[in-house]
Amino acid sequence: MCGFVGFTGDADQGVLRSMTEAIAHRGPDDAQYYQDGRMSLGFRRLSIIDLEGGRQPIENEDGGKVLVFNGEIYNYRDLRRDLLEAGHLFRTQADSEVVLHGYEEYGPELLNRLRGMFAFVIWDREKGELFGARDFFGIKPLYYAKMGGELLFGSEIKSFLPHPAFQKKLNQRALESYLSFQYSPGPETFFQDVYKLPPAHYFLYKAGSMEITRYWAAEFRAEEDKPLDYWVDEIEKVFDNSVEAHKVSDVEVGSFLSSGVDSSYVACSAHVDKTFTVGFDNGEKYNETSYAKELSELIPVKNISKVISPEEFWGNFPKIQYHMDEPLADPSAVALYFVCNTASQHLKVVLSGEGADEIFGGYNIYKEPLEMAWYDKIPFPIRRAIGKLAGMLPAHRGLNFLVRRGKRLEERFIGNAYMFTEKERKALLKRPTDARSPAELVKPYYDMVAGKDPVTRMQMVDLNMWMVGDILLKADKMSMANSLELRVPFLDKEVMALAGRIPTKYRVNGENTKFAMRKAALRRMPEKWAGKRKLGFPVPTRVWLKEEKYYNQVKEAFLSPQAEEFFHTEKLLQLLDDHRAGKADNSRRVWTVYTFLVWYEEFFIKR
Repeated sequence: MCGFVGFTGDADQGVLRSMTEAIAHRGPDDAQYYQDGRMSLGFRRLSIIDLEGGRQPIENEDGGKVLVFNGEIYNYRDLRRDLLEAGHLFRTQADSEVVLHGYEEYGPELLNRLRGMFAFVIWDREKGELFGARDFFGIKPLYYAKMGGELLFGSEIKSFLPHPAFQKKLNQRALESYLSFQYSPGPETFFQDVYKLPPAHYFLYKAGSMEITRYWAAEFRAEEDKPLDYWVDEIEKVFDNSVEAHKVSDVEVGSFLSSGVDSSYVACSAHVDKTFTVGFDNGEKYNETSYAKELSELIPVKNISKVISPEEFWGNFPKIQYHMDEPLADPSAVALYFVCNTASQHLKVVLSGEGADEIFGGYNIYKEPLEMAWYDKIPFPIRRAIGKLAGMLPAHRGLNFLVRRGKRLEERFIGNAYMFTEKERKALLKRPTDARSPAELVKPYYDMVAGKDPVTRMQMVDLNMWMVGDILLKADKMSMANSLELRVPFLDKEVMALAGRIPTKYRVNGENTKFAMRKAALRRMPEKWAGKRKLGFPVPTRVWLKEEKYYNQVKEAFLSPQAEEFFHTEKLLQLLDDHRAGKADNSRRVWTVYTFLVWYEEFFIKR
């Protein structure tokens, strides 16, 4: 696991070194550079495979192609064998060199032969051509920017800041979209003219022109003719294979462990020596360490846990937002930072349970279309009218059902978070923009599964939006902030291929979410963990925001000059005060705005 930076054109090596140093946390073990007058590449390495020989940037036999690579290829040994038979010469045992020779042999077709997580760039000196790619699910990041006639690219946006051509400007369209999603959706970022390469895409850049192509997409083709036991057997077999592949390493591998079924299934299947857990000292609801300790004793495996204090949480939050590159208003990112920090004191690689919910249907919201399904048989115009009437009345659980079911799925579901509606965010901002509506942003993913059942359509949206913008962003940035490699065995092509065949009734039903996967997990652990209701990672922000110390801290941010610049601050204070008074649970909305202000101070005030 590593990080890289690069740019076209010629520049002083001091610029390249400064850019590379900005991501030293991604690879504290080594730094290496390449420059040829037309291309500059910088690399930071966290040594995992071929500890001595796997240095980068790495060149092919004749020096005509140069690669920088971030990630792990789990089937690299098989690919290496094929490439040796094809006549390629290898200097190392590293998976990165397999990618380089694989591109020589297969071109872009290499991507669908890979099994793993990756972002990489290959410079072809002879053609004057740059090829870059990002993995199937978006586990590893890849950013790029065209500025001053040059192309900048790398693992983190902050590495662009030292380049003399980089112009640091806030993209206010991204702020408006963020207020709805709690993360930055789509290819745009919070920095004007800086973009993310989408997952499962590659680019070809030559003579100032960039062409971007999608090379893979998840598919859902349910096979209704097979019984539940068949799917449980298949999940067990395919997941075990993925876990074994994800354990390939020349250093020790551990595992995260919470009270939920996903990380518990990973820990029970991986046979590691150490598991890691964090919690908060705000009662059992916010502390999963006892569950993790109990399961660890059953496996058995050593469990190392930490309780995060409020002072640690709030005190580290600015640093965490700096590492995130873009604001992410998911409080669980802070908990993830601390569990990564705890694990990094013992080893370099951990397994984690991200992706199970999106692939196997784990979120509680997926049960919504199944609840009172008879109501959807009422003609939509009538439901729309009822929903509009219900929306005029004071908020209530039953009325909220009518409001939501008075909207089409594409309108009401944009993912697991919907902070501010389009109307609400425009009222909150002093300068609303032409940012696309939430429905417009998710429409391409609904279109990919047109005609499928509501659960499948919701999963496709989350696979391409929520998982990429929230779940995997924090997984990469929080682990790399602590120089730790995080691997996600659920997010494997073979696991996804299997999950896409499972009938919806075995993914989500009236009994539980992730139904078939839980049955497979039950073969490894008691019902207490296998059947446990989805909680996410509960963080006591709603409690802290009512305490005077943290209420005042947020209030001060809401009255700051930067808040005045972007928001109608009286509306921000109303949200905060109503939450403290118990009139409404505005904790997530308050946290969304507060997160942006903290992030903005880190990147635009301090630096």
